[in-house]
Amino acid sequence: MGVEMFVKKMMAVAGAAAGLSLFAVSANAAPNPNFHIYIAYGQSNMAGNGDIVPSEDQATDPKNFIMLASHTANASQRSGKTTQSIKAGEWAAAIPPMFHAFENLSPADYFGRAMVDSLPGVTVGMIPVAIGGVSIRAYLPDQYQAYFNGDGSSFKGWANDYGGNPMARILELGKKAKEVGVIKGILFHQGESDGTDDNWRNNVYKTYKIIIDELGLDENEVPFVAGELLQEGNNCCGSKNGGIAQLKSKFKKFGLASSKGLQGNGRDPYHFGRAGVIELGKRYCSEMLKLIDKTIDPDAPAVNLVDPSKSVVPDEPPEEYGPYDGAIAIPGKVQAENYNKGGAEVAYHDESKGNEGGKFRKNDVDIYQPNMGITVGHNQKGEWLKYTVNVEADGEYEISANVGSDNTTGSFVLYMGDKRIGDEMASAGLGFDSLTVVEGGKVTLTKGEHELKLEITNDWIDIDYVEFKAVTPSKITKVRLDMTEAESSFSVFDMQGIKLGSFTAKGVDEAMSLVKENAKLRRQGKGVFFIRKNGDKPLTKKVVIHE
Repeated sequence: MGVEMFVKKMMAVAGAAAGLSLFAVSANAAPNPNFHIYIAYGQSNMAGNGDIVPSEDQATDPKNFIMLASHTANASQRSGKTTQSIKAGEWAAAIPPMFHAFENLSPADYFGRAMVDSLPGVTVGMIPVAIGGVSIRAYLPDQYQAYFNGDGSSFKGWANDYGGNPMARILELGKKAKEVGVIKGILFHQGESDGTDDNWRNNVYKTYKIIIDELGLDENEVPFVAGELLQEGNNCCGSKNGGIAQLKSKFKKFGLASSKGLQGNGRDPYHFGRAGVIELGKRYCSEMLKLIDKTIDPDAPAVNLVDPSKSVVPDEPPEEYGPYDGAIAIPGKVQAENYNKGGAEVAYHDESKGNEGGKFRKNDVDIYQPNMGITVGHNQKGEWLKYTVNVEADGEYEISANVGSDNTTGSFVLYMGDKRIGDEMASAGLGFDSLTVVEGGKVTLTKGEHELKLEITNDWIDIDYVEFKAVTPSKITKVRLDMTEAESSFSVFDMQGIKLGSFTAKGVDEAMSLVKENAKLRRQGKGVFFIRKNGDKPLTKKVVIHE
């Protein structure tokens, strides 16, 4: 059974067991772009081991920072002296402890506060799911049950706060959060319970990829920021930080929150003290700010901190099909990235989810920026793009394209309307950074507006542009005719058929003019003369001279 099937099955089980219908939201909700939501998961240092100071951490609601509660707890059950009760699946002020009723201060607490201070106009939401002491296996759909029934059985009771399935709880909360805000990034702190070798790194990436895929997110837009383990003083695991740093190779957007100089709690070799927890949260913030799009929408309403569904923005009307920026002129270049508006299966078909290159446009077409240009890349057989073009005049046009690939098989064809035009065009195979112009034959086009379709016929070709050039009458033909006529030999005769001389001329008309104008050619005579073009097909013309 694949990972996706496991996720769906386990979510269904968890939903039935824990009553996750509480998390249902309106399918018509439109997210507020200024409501930035983060998912935080891992083990004890993320779950919260810093001492809570109620007067600083719990006395007042943090400014524009709320959480989507991952468990249910009465105020009397929660650490510190908060008067706040929380209910799973409902929004509440982000007051510690966020992850379990018995936990304390987490880096996620001061991450959120620092993000709000750094981005005026933004409200931050947190999805907190972490269990002290657990292996990364606790978050893998195909391993969590065996883990909690085996060597992780001592943590099974804590997992029950999340319906027994931590990943399913993350996904349920994530789906609700997406309806009202934008999931901007993921925070992670774990590794003390595992070796931080490549197997661990692969599993960490798997957990991230499950979240990305199941929530319909884009790896190019949602960064993953990991935190280093305690490395100062008496510590258990500072030597593992090198393995954590190597996570960078697994992610498209990765940040590492350093633990350098952060002190432990003085009680054990695993956990940061209060000051270290707060500073680590701020370092998570610094890393995240380097990676996210920080654009603020001035027209979006302020987020309702009690019920964010009351401050969503109106849905944008569906994008109408049509040219991206006016019909593209032919003759001219059709830039590959300027495909029509209208969305998937209308203006384009793409086999992979998300813009792999992350450039220019925000849909599934993969747009890259090699060197100084922009190309549509990661092209797979069967994908297509449509363009509205305007042919300026009836006529014949030459087709060419600027393309690149590391193979010579990546190729595409063109259609004008339903009719295939030109030749199949394939890359020269000089590399994706070495684009070359290839020829695509000729086509006769009619004046007016048409729909051009570009269809990929073989995998892996990057396309910069397709160019149409008007074919003009060749001047070479005229030059060659003139050259041939210039070499023609002529003779002139009198009325008695006596040959008077020979000369060369550029055609019969010029020969006749020469005889009229040059008296020497006809020996000063006047009257009627005949000129004859010499050769296999002699031609005779009469010339009448009056003087």
